[in-house]
Amino acid sequence: MKISYKWLKDYLNFDLSPADLSLLMTNCGLEVERMEEWESVKGGLKGVVIGEVISCRTHPDADRLSLTQVNVGSGEPLEIVCGAPNVAAGQKVVVALPGAVLYQGDTSFEIKKTKIRGAWSSGMICAEDEVGLGDSHAGIMVLAPEAVPGTPAAEWFGVDRDIVFEIGLTPNRTDAISHIGVARDIRAALDARAFLQGEEISLEFRLPDVNAFRPDNEEQVITVEVMDPDLCPRYTGLTITGIQVGESPRWLKNRLLAIGQRPINNIVDITNFVLHETGQPLHAFDASHIPDNRVIVRRLHPGTLFTTLDGIERTLEGDELMICNTREGMCIGGVFGGIFSGVVEQTTSVFLESACFHPASIRRTSKRHDLQTEASFRFERGVDPEMTLYALKRAALLIREIAGGTISSPIQDVFPSVKPGKVIHTNQERIESLIGKKIGRPVTLRILKSLDFEVTEKIEGTYSLKPPGYRVEVTREADVIEEILRIYGYDRVEIPGKLTSSLSHPEKPGRHQIQVKISEYLTGNGFYEIMNNSLTRNSYFENNPDFPDHVSVRILNPLSRDLGTMRQTMLYGGLETILFNINRKAADLKLFEFGNVYMKEAGAPSDGKVTERFSEQFRLDILMTGRRYRESWYCGDETVDFFQLKAFVVNVLKLMGFSDSRLTLEPVSRGYLESGQVARSGDSDVFELGKVNQELLRKMDIRQDVYYASFDWDYIMKHLDRKTIRFSEIPRFPEVRRDLALLLDRQVRYEDIERIAMETGIKNLREVNLFDVYEGEGLEPEKKSYAVSFILRDAEKTLTDHEIDRIMERLIEALTRRLNARIR
Repeated sequence: MKISYKWLKDYLNFDLSPADLSLLMTNCGLEVERMEEWESVKGGLKGVVIGEVISCRTHPDADRLSLTQVNVGSGEPLEIVCGAPNVAAGQKVVVALPGAVLYQGDTSFEIKKTKIRGAWSSGMICAEDEVGLGDSHAGIMVLAPEAVPGTPAAEWFGVDRDIVFEIGLTPNRTDAISHIGVARDIRAALDARAFLQGEEISLEFRLPDVNAFRPDNEEQVITVEVMDPDLCPRYTGLTITGIQVGESPRWLKNRLLAIGQRPINNIVDITNFVLHETGQPLHAFDASHIPDNRVIVRRLHPGTLFTTLDGIERTLEGDELMICNTREGMCIGGVFGGIFSGVVEQTTSVFLESACFHPASIRRTSKRHDLQTEASFRFERGVDPEMTLYALKRAALLIREIAGGTISSPIQDVFPSVKPGKVIHTNQERIESLIGKKIGRPVTLRILKSLDFEVTEKIEGTYSLKPPGYRVEVTREADVIEEILRIYGYDRVEIPGKLTSSLSHPEKPGRHQIQVKISEYLTGNGFYEIMNNSLTRNSYFENNPDFPDHVSVRILNPLSRDLGTMRQTMLYGGLETILFNINRKAADLKLFEFGNVYMKEAGAPSDGKVTERFSEQFRLDILMTGRRYRESWYCGDETVDFFQLKAFVVNVLKLMGFSDSRLTLEPVSRGYLESGQVARSGDSDVFELGKVNQELLRKMDIRQDVYYASFDWDYIMKHLDRKTIRFSEIPRFPEVRRDLALLLDRQVRYEDIERIAMETGIKNLREVNLFDVYEGEGLEPEKKSYAVSFILRDAEKTLTDHEIDRIMERLIEALTRRLNARIR
């Protein structure tokens, strides 16, 4: 939000420099992100003066050029070559001196002393477009005879200068979305600073006077009916007739231009001026488009078509609050006007609206129709119902002053219920406890008074507080204490020299420690961590049996239609990331993501009704696609596969200290995975991995294989084994390796062989490894051959051949008996 330094001084008589004011605002919670100088003419006409043409003759070598002598009020007249057809002796003109920089749009050029067709030219006589004072280039500007040579052009033309602050306003500071609101904060901060320093200052806070407001007549009374008072707590309006729509005066245009607003016409400019002055949005309707002189605030039927000011036809969903006449909608209340509701050059009478709308309703409507306007920005955060009347009177008086006309109706003020102000209770001890410093009762009372709080103190140090109406966001004790602290000054609260903390030593590694450990392992193996939005598209879960739509958590006020649902899985976000990178020529990817997924589930019945509960689950996802190794002359085009992914999955579990002995692996039955495995422990799916379904990849426009694994991180963390680190000496005796070629049924898995071998209880069996698999020619149908190695070692001695043979016999007997294995 942009705030003008000069505009602030209209309301408060402070003497701070712009730099000091910037620091003060930042310290009291209005963070100044940028401060820049603004000029009504770009460049400020620096180096441009008024001159008088003393003589003018044709250039001897160019018929279209003139050689002039120009008096610029200092020293000898300047010799200037001019190409304008209307230059003549005796004229008062605008002269850019050597060194001056002129701007035309986004380009600039410096005036230099130069030779033109053999004649020296020490400056330039300017046309209005060359100095930013108009669009004409038909000839040079010829000024009034009373112009004095040497007068700075900025002074002659009244160039306005200002300092503009860009404030990063937090969403809760609805009171500061205006120049008057910011001026209030500056007054409070200056008053508190002076009080803490033992000084007294006189700060006059000046609001524009509206006591002169009176209706001129009642020739055109437009009545107002509010059919939805919950969505429109207050609606005020009046009619002004006989206006003349035209260009705004210079001061008004400069006020708006300084804060980045484009002047349109005097009526619209006044409503925008009052908006940025008071924070209260206004709308001026062309009264000729209000048949029967009635305005009705209501909702229209779902499916109603409505064309807004930007010419776009929009379909209403039925919960938008509309400002209507007796025949049709004229405006989406608090958001955007209709195509025929605006003020045009031919408008002679207006109905001026100043209202207060329900923030949640405006937010939903604004997001649904993708309409973010100055009005919706303020209504979404809440405006002061008491300000509607003041802003209406202020705008009406300005319109009558600038555009003429008469106020032709009394104010129509529909205010069904005046809500009593909220009373907040606190005490000095509580205030100082949260601030972290004893500031004293007098300071607290002075700050509360400067912030316009009504304070009742029945017992000394115990306060009953009523916030001012414009502080709609101050509802709790903590809000009040925050207000006191920011005006008192965060920098005045000293950092304590002592830090008190309690240390604990958990039996298991901390959740964060393990997450960091796994992240470091994966990144060390070439993975990139990604972080996708938890909000995703509704369409991913429509007609999706794996992630059914009825358990989706929908957002009531979505940022957009593509961000309307909380994700049930991180798979789709990961695939979007893969597509984004593939489209940018990065097709070899190894990615992982930690994050929550969200679901809706039925809760326990209550009073005969089934309630809805929401659950979230923390997960780790891994995705791999493209080449296995980085492209190089010594590496082939081998791509990632299921077994490479599984190796990373197994290693992640080992690093976490999770024992997989309790898990059973089953073939995956997921629509989004066409092959793979799921690891289960009881009724819980601990992790799943596999190849992403080709149909899903085609829908995502991905034309290469993607492998995916997903861990239930919450379950794994809950069931981590407590690991004790034991040290042992390096083995002194050698290992022995024996290999077996086993003929097995095709459905037998390697993990069955490993499990049975370990279950034999042979203490000298250290390791089992599968190093070859064969299926095909030479084997019986439905058979396969596994080549398995067994590593043996005794910690006390070297194994003899006899001992080795006995161990291998036991292994063969167990495998033969339990797996029907045959030795090849």
